[in-house]
Amino acid sequence: MKILAAVDKFRGTATAAQVATAIGHACWQLGHDCIERPLADGGEGTLEALGGANRTTLVTGPLGEPVQAQWRLHRGTAIIEMACASGLLLAGGKEKNDPVAATTTGTGELIDAALDLGASRIIVCLGGSATTDGGLGAVKAIQTPARLKGVEFVVACDVTTPFADAAKVFGAQKGASPAQVQFLTTRLERLVQVYKETYDVDISALAGAGAAGGLAGGLAALGAKLVPGFDLVAEEVELDELLADVDLIITGEGFMDSESFAGKVVGSMSELAAERKIPIAAICGDIHPDVQSRINSISLVETFGRDEAMSQPLTCIEQAALQILRSAGA
Repeated sequence: MKILAAVDKFRGTATAAQVATAIGHACWQLGHDCIERPLADGGEGTLEALGGANRTTLVTGPLGEPVQAQWRLHRGTAIIEMACASGLLLAGGKEKNDPVAATTTGTGELIDAALDLGASRIIVCLGGSATTDGGLGAVKAIQTPARLKGVEFVVACDVTTPFADAAKVFGAQKGASPAQVQFLTTRLERLVQVYKETYDVDISALAGAGAAGGLAGGLAALGAKLVPGFDLVAEEVELDELLADVDLIITGEGFMDSESFAGKVVGSMSELAAERKIPIAAICGDIHPDVQSRINSISLVETFGRDEAMSQPLTCIEQAALQILRSAGA
């Protein structure tokens, strides 16, 4: 049999590449070929899925401190993951973040660096942000925005949130109090007018403009095209070709819930499998009961216990893959 391991990361325990390798090892044990394909939905982990970092640049972190941000430049294509420069983890999580002061300046500095090095195509991956500055920090950090007109400028989004709703939807998870959410919302509403007056672009009704605290909208004002993150990754890794002659797909992620079926890896792979009539199964760290029936799946927590699933995730993933392969008659 030919198996495609098309998986997302297990956040906090295993990268997508590690998960794919564990599944590949299970396939090897049973004498099957396996295509190991780490995937992402346009958020954290997309840089790794598209080849990994090969550059590091010192930029302004989300709270103003300098950070060494990893990014990629290969054959004229720059891949920038905003979480590497303006992410919530860099700010110390929601407990230590300053949601009002947090800035996307560092992400803009990476875009500027890519332009300086001659990038002809720039992909900015959103997700995991500390910020709700509407992308203003990034916009101001790009020294000559006109240069962006000469490149293909793409922003990968995994949400459809409108620009002015960014604080209401995501503010609390970045540490914002109700009063701060209201302040940030007012600031975003003002920015809509600023971007319209400065760049003649109305981002108010643009789907996904609220991604990463409005960074998507700020970059759209500079001419970026917003695209669904999974679709972008699928195109970059030529997923259609990989699906051409596989007998079974094994997908997976850390936690499967209803959001997994709204543009994320597991749901998107499930749709592709259904279209092509390819059997599919999922390995997940944990699974919400409401979605258990939507795809043939194994929960590591349920099967091996939470302690083992957290301490030995790759061993558990390999064993789960063996279960799936055997039940498939492999």
